[in-house]
Amino acid sequence: MSSELVLGILVGLFVLVRVVGRQVTGSLVTQKSLLVMPVILLMVGLLPLPSALQTASNGEIAFLVLDCVVLIGIGLARGASLRLTQREDGLFQKGTSATLSLWLLTLAIRVGAAFAAPAIWPNGNLTHSTVALTIGLTIAAQNVMVYHRAVSLRIPFAVERA
Repeated sequence: MSSELVLGILVGLFVLVRVVGRQVTGSLVTQKSLLVMPVILLMVGLLPLPSALQTASNGEIAFLVLDCVVLIGIGLARGASLRLTQREDGLFQKGTSATLSLWLLTLAIRVGAAFAAPAIWPNGNLTHSTVALTIGLTIAAQNVMVYHRAVSLRIPFAVERA
C-alpha cells in the first residue's frame, strides 16, 4: 500500500470524524473554524502536487480537474444544506439529512476516484497524491457557502474561546 493511499485514508477518516461528526451533532461556527481545516488540507495537498504533475498524463490531469470541480460543487451544496441559526454564543450550524447524504456522495466520489484512476492509469499516482487537496477544496467550498449565508442572514460568528 502506497504512502499516499495510507495518508488519504487517514485524512478521510480524520475528516469523517472531525468535520462530519461536528456537523451531524451541531457546532458553533467561528471564523477560525471556517479557515483552519481547509487551509491545513490544502497546504498538505499542494505539497506533493508538483512532483505528481511531472509524471501525470493529460488524462490524469483532466480527471483531477473534473474531480475538483465536482467536489467543489458538492461542497457548495453541503454548505447550502446546513441549518444555520443564531444562538446566544453566535452562529450555530447543524447538518440535515441532505448534508449527510452529500457527505456520503463526497466520500463515494473520493473512493471511486481512488479506484478508477489507477485502473485507467496504472502508472499514475496523481489521484492518490491529491486526496488532501480535493478534500480541502470541498470543505473550503462548503465553508465559503456557510460564510456567505451567515453574512447574508446577519448572524454573528461565534467567538473563539480561549
